[in-house]
Amino acid sequence: KKLTEMFCKLLILFNDLAVISPQDPVLHIGSSLTAVCTISAELEITARSLYWTLNGKRLARNTYKVLSPTESSVTLHQLNGSLQRSGDNLVCHRSNGEVLAGSCLYVGSPPEKPVNLTCWSRNTKDLSCRWSPGSQGETFINTRYILKYKLKWYGKEKDCEDYTGQMYTCYVPRDLAIFTPYEVWVEASNQLGSAASDVITLDILDVVTTDPPPDVLVSRVGDLEDQLSVRWGSSPALKDYLFQAKYQIRYRVEESNEWKVIDDAGNQTSCRLAGLRAGTVYFVQVRCNPIGIYGSKKAGIWSDWSHSTAASTPGIDRSHIGSCDSKPSEHNSTLRKELKQFFGWMRKHSYGCTDVSIKLYDQWRVWLQKAQKTHDQVSKDKTHLLMRHISRQQIITVGTHDIGPALYKKKKRSILRFYVTHKKENQKICLFF
Repeated sequence: KKLTEMFCKLLILFNDLAVISPQDPVLHIGSSLTAVCTISAELEITARSLYWTLNGKRLARNTYKVLSPTESSVTLHQLNGSLQRSGDNLVCHRSNGEVLAGSCLYVGSPPEKPVNLTCWSRNTKDLSCRWSPGSQGETFINTRYILKYKLKWYGKEKDCEDYTGQMYTCYVPRDLAIFTPYEVWVEASNQLGSAASDVITLDILDVVTTDPPPDVLVSRVGDLEDQLSVRWGSSPALKDYLFQAKYQIRYRVEESNEWKVIDDAGNQTSCRLAGLRAGTVYFVQVRCNPIGIYGSKKAGIWSDWSHSTAASTPGIDRSHIGSCDSKPSEHNSTLRKELKQFFGWMRKHSYGCTDVSIKLYDQWRVWLQKAQKTHDQVSKDKTHLLMRHISRQQIITVGTHDIGPALYKKKKRSILRFYVTHKKENQKICLFF
């Protein structure tokens, strides 16, 4: 853009041997233009030897006309919008290609009335607004948009100054009043005309929004195969005494893009999802709406949805349906063997892990089925393990004791001791590694 404007100015300032008229015209889309290049006799050339280009492309000879030995004209019909907002370059050349004169053509349309003006505040002290430029949108020439605001009943009209964000947005960072309505509107203007949006009236307290709720956690609810527990943190902005919050939750199964929304989550920071499918992965999101306590009867603006958090419901255990129960000693033997396999795998796959959940056990089951191996190493002085439903082998809890040095065959070694409580026998099985 800057190079184009500089090009047009240089042609005017430094080349007094030729000139194009009209100079830098502003035209509506669909207009026609006849431009004339007048050359000085000092050049010792005739107008018949000249040719024209538009944005570097040579124009057809049948668009030229020799008006006199020193004047050549070109006529352009049904002009399209300028390819660049800084203007299209119409240039007159001598036969050897040398540039003699130029003019910048601004072809576009006047701005339409800006629409869809919406505003929001993050902390009751600032204001951000966004709008659309109208149904046609593109004007093809430089168009200036100014967001204006003022207190409704008194006060001086002010212009928003920070347009560094997204296109058609502006940010007012400070010096805003609460409990008092503002009038806000947008004015658009260019060389072909101007337009203004409708005026909206708002109170800062009515348009408060926040970031999405942080720390969304989704977990299983014990043995319940049709439920998941959802917890989340509250936005720091909601700690302001002026506001409380209400929340919405939405969730979907992994293989679907269809969300189910829970509208009545209220102002709590936890919720239990029920009626889910067993053995299914669900994606969960949460959003927040601050509610003004003082001076506002309207709800705030919903935040964006949080990032998706995934969890799976427990699967239905059908391993013992239609079969005889095995003896406790057989349970212990099978369990001891399976747990040794699992913890051996865990050492290779959970570097630096301090909290191990059913997800890690599920990963091991997949690894066991596909016979995949890795060579990652784990080294940790203390490990804590809290798992539920670790196996289909009737387990209630699994825990650990500290790793510590111990004498084994007169050698000092680190021992990791696990205990498992059997559901029926209520006895602990200790495993040493």
